[in-house]
Amino acid sequence: MERESLYWSLASTSMATQEFITYSAEETIALGRTLAGMLTPPKLVLLRGDLGAGKTTLVKGIAESFEAASAEDVTSPTFTLIHEYRGPQANLYHIDLYRIDTPRQLETLGLDDLITNNSILLIEWGEKFARFERERDVEIALERVEDRVEQRFSESTSKRGLEGSPELIEENVRRIRITTP
Repeated sequence: MERESLYWSLASTSMATQEFITYSAEETIALGRTLAGMLTPPKLVLLRGDLGAGKTTLVKGIAESFEAASAEDVTSPTFTLIHEYRGPQANLYHIDLYRIDTPRQLETLGLDDLITNNSILLIEWGEKFARFERERDVEIALERVEDRVEQRFSESTSKRGLEGSPELIEENVRRIRITTP
């Protein structure tokens, strides 16, 4: 299957919204690495998307690009609420507000203390609070388009010649929209 280009040029468009399609977790991480170039600190970034949409996967690439953490070290902050990744150019704060329901609970996190000249706040579920809708610098919406696992046959050489061997191919198609006000 012929795929359309993974990335649309960030420099060639002056639109406030850009859209990307990725076909695997690896491509979503690679897109995160590319997007990091537009996230000069200080930035407040809202990450929108259903559970499993790929928000943390995108953060893996962003963290790698800032040399703040390897992709393997970036995990979802669902239970800890905030993960901090320190890099030479920026401190990244990956924040998950899924379990936060009231402004009072939000205040106890001390997010205002994290906002500095070299910080980037990557906030999941921030749309629950009007404050973040107003204060955001960038919004990244992730949407699952399709998840599928296909069994394909690849040719491999054996002593008897060419024969097909099954290979599982997993595709996690994501639509990722970046909006800058």
